[in-house]
Amino acid sequence: MALSRRAALSATLAVAACGSAPEPAPARAAPPSYSHLTPLRLAVGRIDVISATDPAATRTMPPAPLVPSDVVLTMARDRLSAGGGSANARFRVQVATLTREPAAAGGMFTTATERLTCTMRCRLDVVGEDDSPAGFAEAEVRRVAVRPAGSPAERARAAEEIVRLAGNDLNVEFEYQLRRNLRALIQAPARPGEATPEPVEAAPLPRS
Repeated sequence: MALSRRAALSATLAVAACGSAPEPAPARAAPPSYSHLTPLRLAVGRIDVISATDPAATRTMPPAPLVPSDVVLTMARDRLSAGGGSANARFRVQVATLTREPAAAGGMFTTATERLTCTMRCRLDVVGEDDSPAGFAEAEVRRVAVRPAGSPAERARAAEEIVRLAGNDLNVEFEYQLRRNLRALIQAPARPGEATPEPVEAAPLPRS
């Protein structure tokens, strides 16, 4: 008995699937650099960069070659610098997540899709010598995209794209909020050859 065209196609795809080698896991990508941008130099003696402590705040659903929390931390290290002063600053990663959920199931002639959401939120607090609050700036962005739920490599590329775009958005929003709320503390960039303290990687603060 002759096979129907649909049965023959299904059999061909099954054989091809059995014979294909599994794709390797996507390699982890380096965070984008922001060091080419004008530094945000603050009139403080020290800037601590603090990671989030709650695992839910940095949830990253694979495949994800670019980790959102790494992007936020890199932005802080590349953009912020201490110009000197009696106050200190603390930059905290509050939220840096990448989540996935099914968008459309797909069918014989359509591809299944998934919705990717990348959320980033950070906050910079300035405190005086006695640790009293002296000002803050907070920024939050969210990127949502629907992409084909194809091979691991395709899904990884889609994840990397949305995380990079969210990082660019956060960089712009953070600078805007910093200039809006802490304008009096922003100094001119350092002159060529002038040494400036780098942001310090601090241990995460305990949750209250």
